[in-house]
Amino acid sequence: MTSTHSPAHPSHPKPRPPSSPSSPPAPSSGSLRPGPGQRAVWADRARVAVWLGPALVVAYAGFQRRWMSDDAYIYVRTVRQVLAGNGPVFNAGERVESSTGTLWQWLLVAAGAAGVDPVSAAVLGGLLLTAVGFALAGLGALRTYGGRMAVPLGSLVLLGLPPVWDFATSGLETGLATCWIAGAWLALITRPSSLLTSAVIGLGPLVRPDLGLVSVVFLGAQWLLGRPSWRGTLAGAGAAGALPAAYEVFRAGYYGHLVPLPAVTKEASQSLWGRGLGYLGDFAHPYLLWVPALFVVAAAVPAVRGRLGENAVARLVPVLAPIVAGALCWLYVIKVGGDFMHGRMLLPGLLLMLLPVFVVPLTRVGALAAVGVGLWAVVCAGWLRIPYGGQIGPAGIADERGVYVRHNADPHPVRHTFVGAPHHLEYARKVWAARYSGAPALLFGKEGRVAAPVGPGAPSMTASYVVLGLNGSVVPLDGAALDPIGLAYPLAAHSERVGGGRVGHDKRLPAAWLAADRGAPGAAPGWADPAQAAAARRALRCGALAELNSATRGALTPGRFLRNAAGAWGRTAFRFPNDPVRAERELCG
Repeated sequence: MTSTHSPAHPSHPKPRPPSSPSSPPAPSSGSLRPGPGQRAVWADRARVAVWLGPALVVAYAGFQRRWMSDDAYIYVRTVRQVLAGNGPVFNAGERVESSTGTLWQWLLVAAGAAGVDPVSAAVLGGLLLTAVGFALAGLGALRTYGGRMAVPLGSLVLLGLPPVWDFATSGLETGLATCWIAGAWLALITRPSSLLTSAVIGLGPLVRPDLGLVSVVFLGAQWLLGRPSWRGTLAGAGAAGALPAAYEVFRAGYYGHLVPLPAVTKEASQSLWGRGLGYLGDFAHPYLLWVPALFVVAAAVPAVRGRLGENAVARLVPVLAPIVAGALCWLYVIKVGGDFMHGRMLLPGLLLMLLPVFVVPLTRVGALAAVGVGLWAVVCAGWLRIPYGGQIGPAGIADERGVYVRHNADPHPVRHTFVGAPHHLEYARKVWAARYSGAPALLFGKEGRVAAPVGPGAPSMTASYVVLGLNGSVVPLDGAALDPIGLAYPLAAHSERVGGGRVGHDKRLPAAWLAADRGAPGAAPGWADPAQAAAARRALRCGALAELNSATRGALTPGRFLRNAAGAWGRTAFRFPNDPVRAERELCG
């Protein structure tokens, strides 16, 4: 009904049009307050920004610092060998597992089989998996807080650290580790009783052998959350262990070892606590990591306290499991002496410990902590750097990306040219010259010293160089690219540590062993002592050294597979003196 009052009577408001009972009341024309529907839309957008924003930022930062490490080219040569039909080996005719990240190797093989260049797949695939891992971590943290409004916190710590940007690419398995850690945690939170969750969690040893620690902790957490029957427990253990156990049987029978060869080289079972603490300090001190740690703890304590009470186990286990797993990862890295790449081996443990606070509820404490960490992240990203940028530090730890930027005179060294490293370039040129000469060649070290002929059954070209990724790139697939450290050379891997070298680089096989192993019988090239070469040649025919040679180079018959598997434990633990005379005395009596 139309009003009969004129506008001159303000005491009678104009009637409003009728609204649908199902729609929210329209706000008055003078109100700036959003309606409930609009607030819900804004809340959803804020949640998306919280978990997707850090993923986009790390993808951008990683792409801006894209590069390829030399160790990543070790993966690439194995991938090329698989695609060429030579099997998962570094050198044709010698069964050696040089890839520490088994699953990463096979993902690159799949990419190569699909027609993707393995180098591009390694760089861009690692970046994509890092971004996905950040997104999954954010989703997992939101789920632990019931979908409440949240602000980023732990993600800001990671985004402020330059090593995180660097290893988002690098071609190594770090991106896969980030994605698996976050994905396994999200599965643990959302579907703790699922056998698929058990299978995902069980992949840790195939991502990296040391991530088996994470698998064990997460499987324990899964059991506590579900408390299955003994049949359910056995089913979960079977789902988690089926693929790793099957691959371990293959590894023992095919390669004759229980672990990838780099784990033998780096003596992953020994302890170097002093070096390990130095490696932790090398990572923590330059970036003042104690500053964000204080803010994170201040935000985490109220969140944990709020989970006490009813159903405390179900509420606390998903939060404590990654913290415990991350602490164990750091403890292991410190125990074995750390690594030679700045920060790299500590990143998985740091991610794990930050997962429960990747985002935190939007409270006063949470908001203040996020602001504090955000300010630190800006300062860290913009100004804080390691003092030996672009170099190898006094403790033997390297700014690995900076070294390869300098060696290649390229801000994005994906394809290595080594135009800024004359010693590497000179070695590569000598390998190329020997390769195209057509004559048998045996090269040792950066001087490119040549001896011919090579021994019977040996490839026409054998080259030993300490930078294995470079060596594998320039030596043809039908040649032998070896290294005196032992990352892809069983003889060097099983030698004793010489001490005084960088972590992971403290084995050096003398030239006499290469001359004895790959040179012509009775020949002693000018770069090898004749008496040492003769002693090495005799030692290679005795005891465990002769058996090691048969296990890795002998024809892979069913009998050889079974003997490899049966002797894998003792073979993995075997070490011999790198001095040929001592080795001959011990092995041959």
